[in-house]
Amino acid sequence: MGVKLGLPPVARSDTRLFILGSLPGDASLAAERYYAHPTNQFWRLLGLAIGDELQSLPYDLRLERLAERRIGLWDVIASASRKGSLDQAIRAAEHNRIEHLLKDYSELRAIAFNGSTAASIGRRLVDSVPANVHLIDLPSSSAANTSAFEEKAHTWSALSQFVRP
Repeated sequence: MGVKLGLPPVARSDTRLFILGSLPGDASLAAERYYAHPTNQFWRLLGLAIGDELQSLPYDLRLERLAERRIGLWDVIASASRKGSLDQAIRAAEHNRIEHLLKDYSELRAIAFNGSTAASIGRRLVDSVPANVHLIDLPSSSAANTSAFEEKAHTWSALSQFVRP
């Protein structure tokens, strides 16, 4: 089982909302794109939350739309050993320095964690958060999370308050 390296952050300096996953799955790592697996509901959920159809767009246009809305993407894990793509298989994780988001992005207003693994690790890494920055736990967009899409979408809708229309 080899070490898998995550993707670099995607964000502009004026990012207001970061969405942090755990570690990209094999399909995303192979494509070098966030949320590349066709069954992952990330782009559909985020699109509904911000009122913008993202899923049907080419990846580069998706990222442009996120930048316009001041949304950044990254992960809490920089590298780890993992067989397959499931979070439960992550071993020997090295974490990204996400606590620096609070210093490096002066307009940051929210950090959302995509899934319970991202939330449990991420909340430990950013233990001292200014009052004007919200931490939001989201149900995982992965198809491995079998919760109803409507339930996920309801929770993800909280992100709309942090993005530019």
